[in-house]
Amino acid sequence: MASDLSEFEEIRPYNDEEAVEKLNKYAGHPIAGKFSYSGLEHILNNGKFLAMSNHRDIVLDPAFIQLILFKNGIPFSEIAVGSNLLQNELIETLIRSNRMIKVLRGIPVREQYLTSQLLSKYIRESITTGRSSVWIAQRQGRSKNGIDETEQGLIKMLDMSGTKDFQQNFEELNIVPMSISYEYEPCDILKARELLISKTQKYIKSPGEDTNSILTGIQKYKGNIHISIGTPITANEISAAALCNVANDRYRWMRHLIDNRIIIGYHLWKTNYIAYDILDGKDRFVKFYTEADKVDFEAYMQKQFELVEPELDRDALREIFLGIYANPIVSKEKLFG
Repeated sequence: MASDLSEFEEIRPYNDEEAVEKLNKYAGHPIAGKFSYSGLEHILNNGKFLAMSNHRDIVLDPAFIQLILFKNGIPFSEIAVGSNLLQNELIETLIRSNRMIKVLRGIPVREQYLTSQLLSKYIRESITTGRSSVWIAQRQGRSKNGIDETEQGLIKMLDMSGTKDFQQNFEELNIVPMSISYEYEPCDILKARELLISKTQKYIKSPGEDTNSILTGIQKYKGNIHISIGTPITANEISAAALCNVANDRYRWMRHLIDNRIIIGYHLWKTNYIAYDILDGKDRFVKFYTEADKVDFEAYMQKQFELVEPELDRDALREIFLGIYANPIVSKEKLFG
């Protein structure tokens, strides 16, 4: 007997019939991307799972994961997306037609607990009943600075719907960390601009800014893209976390497990090495790129600077921009020593 999903009506994805109806009006809009992937063996014949990845692009992160599933005959996952992003009919249609779970944002604090509990229950039910795998970003909002860290509150939210002990609650979610690596970071200059402005004042998004970021992320040149499907979090790893006496320590342990798996999975591109060397003022990684590659990247960076206000401090903007590309190397080095 099919599950009654009526209580999830506000957050569930479109069903196939609804998707066909909604997408017909947008059928002539092509979306391309060239990419590679590894680690498929970690999800083949592994049942339903919770994919948890770093978050660099609003739409393309889960879209490329869906494409991997499609190419390999694996049923699509559902994807968790914030309701604040659904400000445009086209975007809502595209995302909800791709099995979007609506994560309610901008609601009163007193309602956040109940909505988090509902989301947790929906994710757990989707996986444990075998209805669908689920993708969720490791944090609310995209990484702006190239540093990917899991929000501890997300781990706590996932535990909220569990009715068993800590070990069983997380084992049954079958968490599979995934790493998304773009050669050219989606919305890099927009992220750098936001970070620079945020240094001196509270950053307030302008109307339609999220929509612009979505469309820019889709349309902007991204070069090569690689997705690494990591090893699922094991029962032994969860057991080690369960040994912690304090709940927050258990959640912190799980957070670090996921962070490390994602960092291990990074695919470093020549843009990462070039940016690191420019910031470092040395040629430590020069074997990974040519002088022509470096000239091209610097020309690309200057062209991006032309897209933002001329009064912004160019030296500070440059440092932040380069950091977006260099920080994946920094994170790997911190992990491996």
